[in-house]
Amino acid sequence: MEYAVIMSGGVGSRFWPKSRKNRPKQFLRTVGAKTMIQTTVDRISKIVPMDRIYIVTSGQYIDTLETQIPEILPENILIEPMNRDTATCIGLAAVHLLKKDPDATMIVLPSDHLIFDQDKFEEVINDAVVVARETGCLMTMGIKPTRPETAYGYIEAGKSIDTYDCPVYVAKRFIEKPNKVKAIEFLNKGTYLWNSGMFVWQASVLMDEIKRFLPDLYSSLMKISDAIGTKREAKVLEEVYQEIDGISIDYGIMERSTRVYVIEADFKWDDIGSWTALERFFEKDANGNIVKALNSKIDTRECIIFGEDRLIATIGVSNLIIVDTGDVVLVCDKSRDQDIKELLKIIVEQQELTKFI
Repeated sequence: MEYAVIMSGGVGSRFWPKSRKNRPKQFLRTVGAKTMIQTTVDRISKIVPMDRIYIVTSGQYIDTLETQIPEILPENILIEPMNRDTATCIGLAAVHLLKKDPDATMIVLPSDHLIFDQDKFEEVINDAVVVARETGCLMTMGIKPTRPETAYGYIEAGKSIDTYDCPVYVAKRFIEKPNKVKAIEFLNKGTYLWNSGMFVWQASVLMDEIKRFLPDLYSSLMKISDAIGTKREAKVLEEVYQEIDGISIDYGIMERSTRVYVIEADFKWDDIGSWTALERFFEKDANGNIVKALNSKIDTRECIIFGEDRLIATIGVSNLIIVDTGDVVLVCDKSRDQDIKELLKIIVEQQELTKFI
């Protein structure tokens, strides 16, 4: 049986200062009337019923989660004591599902992505489920590129799996975020796909690969599995998480396993991974500005301006990101928006500033 697992413990640091530890990106109304996690749940609930949708998150987000997704079953909210990256997050969900259903097929989704073609999304998910069940593969979804994007990782598609009508390939290799020249090359070749971070696999197959490539993590997850449903579950979870060295599912498993397939997904997708990503969704004024704030300006061009109640006044500036959240003002050159994550590392080292993270 299929189960959806939505990862919702991240902070969305590249979207700071709007996205904060106490209210990260997935709980914000970034594009549209609903928050990103609400649209994610709406999207997958057309395929998987609510009683088989699980959300993995941090305890500090429980109240927000229950307010925004009141239909989620309380027992389907899996709480991580601390962030230990995606391999641990997904592994935790896998051991819970295997307790319930040894034949569970997992549809793993981030909580903060945008997808604009529901019918195509459903088609790709359903095809991926069939292939994963029949082949025992680890299926990842690769998005057909529409531009030479340098903010995404890529997957090189290898040999076609001709047994199926859908476009499924052996995943030849995973590539980190490329420079512009490489991104143009990847786009022109047509055999490279954006790495979406969405996956489909049988929970048992995933655990086999964790056992093979991440034996320490496997041992930790087995301790958690043994404690599920007992009085010591919370204590064991806390203790085990303290010992785990976090690693991403890509680094830990996907780049090492020989069982990885990629299915080409030809729908409009975006992870809204930075402030400049908003330029793909909001209308610009005559001077190329996106303004979602009280703003008076002279000679202001190609800027992204977000605010709340205070007036943001600009004169003679261009290509800036200006964000005012009431307690923080960010001013950033648009070409440096990927460095916001590095800025936060500096801020967190200053004790008096950590409240702004």
